[in-house]
Amino acid sequence: MIDHAALFDPTALVTRSPVEIRQTYSFRDTILYALGIGAGGGADQRSELRYVYEDGLQSLPTMAVVLAAPGFWYRDRQYGIAWQKVLHAEQSVYFHQSLPVEGEVCSQFRISAVYDKGADKGALIYTERTLMDSSTGTLLASIRQGTFLRGNGGCKTVADRPAPAPHLVPVDRPCDLSLSLPTRPEQALIYRLSGDYNPLHVDPDIAIAAGLPKPILHGLATYGMAGRAALQALCGSGKLRLKRLDVRFSNPVFPGETIRFDIWHTADGRASFQATVVERSVLVLSNGYVEYGTAE
Repeated sequence: MIDHAALFDPTALVTRSPVEIRQTYSFRDTILYALGIGAGGGADQRSELRYVYEDGLQSLPTMAVVLAAPGFWYRDRQYGIAWQKVLHAEQSVYFHQSLPVEGEVCSQFRISAVYDKGADKGALIYTERTLMDSSTGTLLASIRQGTFLRGNGGCKTVADRPAPAPHLVPVDRPCDLSLSLPTRPEQALIYRLSGDYNPLHVDPDIAIAAGLPKPILHGLATYGMAGRAALQALCGSGKLRLKRLDVRFSNPVFPGETIRFDIWHTADGRASFQATVVERSVLVLSNGYVEYGTAE
């Protein structure tokens, strides 16, 4: 058995040089990503046809999270991470420009901080990635991810700043609008083809070993659905675009469930939100935050 406590070295991880990742993708990858986050389904298929049909195809902004991404790097034994106990904690993306529907992109990936929560609680690790268009050098997105390493607590904190504070959802008034989106029973099987091959989302035995009754939907698939909800509810006119989207993952979603997004307007071009699985009345996304504005 691997002694993760002995192998896991936060200082070595944070001081590693950034890794450059390149990816060439086609319009088929753009459509596949959209299908993986449930686009094109439901009663009104026309509303999202532009994301799944090559005639007039547009990319969903949240596709930035899967482009030139490092994949499930936690499973590499050199890092000493108990990968079976890894849980996606939070995600934040600034969308600087619209994504091309195909082309070549590159990213600079680095581990930016590790926060020790205690031997019995685990550790929180943050990674950062800048996504650029390889042909023009245009900055497309700035991506930050927080991940719980439940089997790597009792290490030490290595960070040059406090962990990001959560965005608070207003509790003194009802939400301004709600939007429900269904997930498909096979959605995790589709989403994983965009590059996240963590077996937790496909293998029942791995899910049970992680303390779950069955495979769960990828956190970033739920994140992509939050992006779809924000586009429909806040940018539906087509004159506005998504500029930033932050979430914290509170509980897993099982493929086939319905997610309700409750949204509060907080300022011009800004909103807070949370998401609940309708069938179980369980909060799955918390501390959600959106910025949106005029499209270029």
